[in-house]
Amino acid sequence: MLISADTRVPFPRPLVYSTYRDKLMELVPYMPNIRGVQVRSREGSGDWIKFVNEWQGGGDIPTAARAFLNESMLSWTEHAVWHGDRFTTEWQIETHAFTEAVRCLGTNHFFEDQGMTVIESRGELIIDPRKLKDVPPFLAGMVSGIVEDFLGKKIGPNLMQMGSGVTTYLERETVRP
Repeated sequence: MLISADTRVPFPRPLVYSTYRDKLMELVPYMPNIRGVQVRSREGSGDWIKFVNEWQGGGDIPTAARAFLNESMLSWTEHAVWHGDRFTTEWQIETHAFTEAVRCLGTNHFFEDQGMTVIESRGELIIDPRKLKDVPPFLAGMVSGIVEDFLGKKIGPNLMQMGSGVTTYLERETVRP
């Protein structure tokens, strides 16, 4: 499954980029589908910074998926490398359920567009049904489809919600030139 989300934030690219990267904790209240984020590590040198963040999402698990999914599917570890010289971030998500079977990674590009910022998020979500532990082989294909559908419906909207949250945060915290 391909992940594609474009978000426009009406502020200059350097401010938007640094807000996404450095103000994560302050942004949580502006993202209704996120219950919390903890920065596990941050290291960097020059134009790059590497983060490991623990995310706790929210929302309902569809009835059809409840037999296979639980609250652990709503939390994940994000590994991200921010490249300030290119205004990009490369990310990889490690789900806390079906970890061995789920592969989710991508890149966010921050582009300047007439004083605004366009964030292009591109990635992929792949679920290998052969690696679904504790799922009978005859159900693995169906379960992988349910998990992919569930995660796919969360990731794109969460990326869009992040952009809206950054916009609201910056509108409240910044006086535009």
